[in-house]
Amino acid sequence: MVERFNGRIADVLQTHRFNSAEDLTQTLHPYVALYNHQLPQSALQSLTPMQTMKNWYKSHPHLFHKRPYDHPGCGR
Repeated sequence: MVERFNGRIADVLQTHRFNSAEDLTQTLHPYVALYNHQLPQSALQSLTPMQTMKNWYKSHPHLFHKRPYDHPGCGR
């Protein structure tokens, strides 16, 4: 899962030209939110990473220091 995510980030980095660190941040932050909250993953039985995290939290709350939640602006 991590390797796939890193590959997708590498694709973004290779296909975009960034004029500043701020430009890079403004591109990557929305992409990370999109990936974690809206893109179902076949490795996660067609759930998003956040949905999977929430399911794990429900069944294994003792493994978490904080409750997973959706960030505003992710279309939820």
